[in-house]
Amino acid sequence: MFAGAKVMRPTLSTPRLVLRPFAAADAPDVQRLAGAREVADTTLNIPHPYQNGMAEAWIGTHGPAWERGEMAVFAVTEAAAGFAGAISLRIERSHGRAELGYWIAVPYWGCGYATEAATAVIRFGFEQLDLNRIHATHLTRNPASGRVMLKAGMTYEGCLRQHVIKWGRFEDLAKYSILREEWRSARSGPVT
Repeated sequence: MFAGAKVMRPTLSTPRLVLRPFAAADAPDVQRLAGAREVADTTLNIPHPYQNGMAEAWIGTHGPAWERGEMAVFAVTEAAAGFAGAISLRIERSHGRAELGYWIAVPYWGCGYATEAATAVIRFGFEQLDLNRIHATHLTRNPASGRVMLKAGMTYEGCLRQHVIKWGRFEDLAKYSILREEWRSARSGPVT
C-alpha cells in the first residue's frame, strides 16, 4: 500500500460532494461543528466539550497516518453548504479490511450526505485500497447511522451488547459490513 512512500492523499467526488484531505484552515469548523453535543453524543471518539487545539492536533495526524497506510480521512464538503463533516477508513492491511467512520454536522443531518460520502469511500476502499471487507458500527440508540450503512450497501451482522462505555454508561453497538464480492455483485446488477 502506502507505507514508506509519499503518495498524495486523494480527493473523491460525488454528484453533490467533494471529499478532500483536511487542511489546517478547517480546524475552526471542526471544533465548532464536531463540538456540538448532539454530534459527540452519537459517536465514540469525539470529545465534548471540544477544546481549543484538539482539531488542529487531530488534523495533524491525518498525513502521517495516510503515509503509514493506516488511515484515509476526508473532509465532507458541498458547494453550497461548505464543510459538513468527516469520513474515514481505519485500515488494517494485514487483514485486508477497514473500519468506516463518519460524522455529519447537525445542520446537515437528513440531507443524505453521510450515505453519499459512505458510498464513495466504500468504492475507494475496494477499488483503490484493494480491501476485502469494510465494516462499521453505531450506537444502537442512533438508528439513523444504521440506515446510512444499509443504504451504502452494508449488511447488518448483529449487536455487540454493552460493548462500549459512552459518558459513563454501557452502550450496545450494531455491527455492519460489506465484502468486496458483495459490492461488485451489487454494482453489476442482476443478470437477466
